[in-house]
Amino acid sequence: SMDDASPAKWHLAHTTWFFEEFVLAARLPDYEPVDPQYRYLFNSYYEAVGARHPRPRRGLLTRPSLDEVLAYREAVDEVMESLLMRAQTDDEAALITLGLHHEQQHQELLLTDILHLFAQNPLRPAYAPTLPSPVIADPRPAPEWIAFPGGVVTIGHSGDGFAFDCEGPRHQVLLQPYLLCSHPVSNHQWFEFIEDGGYQSTGLWLSDGWRWVCDNQIEAPLYWEERDGTWWQMTLRGMQPV
Repeated sequence: SMDDASPAKWHLAHTTWFFEEFVLAARLPDYEPVDPQYRYLFNSYYEAVGARHPRPRRGLLTRPSLDEVLAYREAVDEVMESLLMRAQTDDEAALITLGLHHEQQHQELLLTDILHLFAQNPLRPAYAPTLPSPVIADPRPAPEWIAFPGGVVTIGHSGDGFAFDCEGPRHQVLLQPYLLCSHPVSNHQWFEFIEDGGYQSTGLWLSDGWRWVCDNQIEAPLYWEERDGTWWQMTLRGMQPV
């Protein structure tokens, strides 16, 4: 549905390819890839692995079929299960853990891409209409700005448990004094921003942001729509009141 999105079967194949490429092929001398061409099709951005299919053209991949992708996943899972039956080195265990977190990332991306795709349909179909509705909490208290003094602080992963490489190493940085709101921006606050003309006020935007607002005629957050005076939001459960 856009250059940054990928088809569902690509996500399925890519996460399997990660295990095949970085665990099985790298750790098992006799392992033979299910299909050597998958290395080109399902590499995402790993430069050291080699050439890859352009991201904006993933939606044009009519082959392999979904059945072939599912068979690919099953074949790799079978070998991975055998590998997991024996003891792993610390490096192997860390790599497998990384692969599992990588797949969880793509589960989120998959749902994000599905939502964007379904939102392009004028019928606004629901991907998962039976998902339970979110619990609406009592109205939050008015936002409060909390002051922090700044100074030299230590940030980054401490080394205990899993973390992506971009979350470390732990190091010190100098922070200037700053304010942090007591809770994230609410839909109600965003309503106030819209009603106050926030999308028409040049002074509230940096130049790139204002150009984006003007070029794309932005009047509300992504997936928000006003119908007969009521605001609705496209979700995986279909259109829901904001």
